[in-house]
Amino acid sequence: MEYNPFLPEVQANPFPYYAYLREHAPVYQVPGAGFWAVSRYDDVLFIVKNPQIFSASILISALMGDLNPWPPEVPPMVAMDPPDHTRLRKLVNRAFTPRRIASLEQHIREIAHSLLDAVPAQGTFDLVSTLSGPLPAIAIAELLGVPPERYADFKRWTNDIARCTNGVAVPPEVRPQLRQSSNELKAYLEEAIAAYRKQPGDNLLSDMVRAEEENERLSPAEVLSMAILVITAGSETTTNLISNAILSLCAHPEQFAMVRTNPALVPNLVEETLRYDAPVQFFPRLTMQEVTIAGTTLPAGTPVLAMFGSANHDERKFPDPERFDITRNTEGQLAFSFGVHYCLGAQLARLEGKIALETLLARFPYLSRTDEPLVRFESITVRGPKMLSLRSS
Repeated sequence: MEYNPFLPEVQANPFPYYAYLREHAPVYQVPGAGFWAVSRYDDVLFIVKNPQIFSASILISALMGDLNPWPPEVPPMVAMDPPDHTRLRKLVNRAFTPRRIASLEQHIREIAHSLLDAVPAQGTFDLVSTLSGPLPAIAIAELLGVPPERYADFKRWTNDIARCTNGVAVPPEVRPQLRQSSNELKAYLEEAIAAYRKQPGDNLLSDMVRAEEENERLSPAEVLSMAILVITAGSETTTNLISNAILSLCAHPEQFAMVRTNPALVPNLVEETLRYDAPVQFFPRLTMQEVTIAGTTLPAGTPVLAMFGSANHDERKFPDPERFDITRNTEGQLAFSFGVHYCLGAQLARLEGKIALETLLARFPYLSRTDEPLVRFESITVRGPKMLSLRSS
């Protein structure tokens, strides 16, 4: 069985391919791509636990090429290695606090209710354009201090930049629009960062401007880089978490009935969705020295894919992994990676997912899919529906 993440049939359902790789080729060279896919849980964990052997520096060139929106002097933190990553992470942690995230809960709930007010009590609607898409975008806009009158611009910018990060070819006719959105977003953020240096505000962007550790501060370019990372990593992935959860519930009515009668299971639903249908399926890494994985020796300079989506379905870690079970023990799932590159926004994603699902299921407890065919985002890395048509009763 040939695994190639660029093939539409693999993007539609990669899990049989993952199972084959784990059993027969745990370190597999993707045909014509130069990458080696690493699919077993323990091996993926070994990769993310050892940044000194597996560098994250390849990430931007592998996925974005010349559409990279980050300032050239400061790549995103997810594409940095220690010690630069360590320094930046310590400074950003000063701003991205649990208190800052927790303070958003009530307002995120209000946003969710407001978005669902547009859904008819009886009828059909698209979950992605109605709730799972706009909710994370608005929440991140507010987190960064973007005023409501700029939300439409902000959503357009984030949508366009997300198209640059999916690891698929962007049509030539679209590239100028994506570059324009990237430039407009950077110009907006640079102006806001300069303003907050003069007059601090009560938001994450201002907190990053003020963050200090051992008399060190983030430079304006570093604040800009972090803001773009928060926007790109925090929007599309959370959209897919919410959408994938509802998609899985609709495909497993017994699990839907369980959470319908016991809403306290929603946090479990979030965790099992992250394991069962991870919003990010893999991240690329580059070997910095010769290394042997599962009996295969790779020389220094070899690109590898740490396959989170496959690791989360490894039967050696999660018994009966193809079964969607919201009562399962999901401890150790790798949807948010692990170690130094553990997702900075994991707490925010979990909070938004929990609130979105609680609000949606409380108001529309008998959701079901319509006959509209499922269309997924064209992407080799992120996984979720581009549109999910539902009946509200």
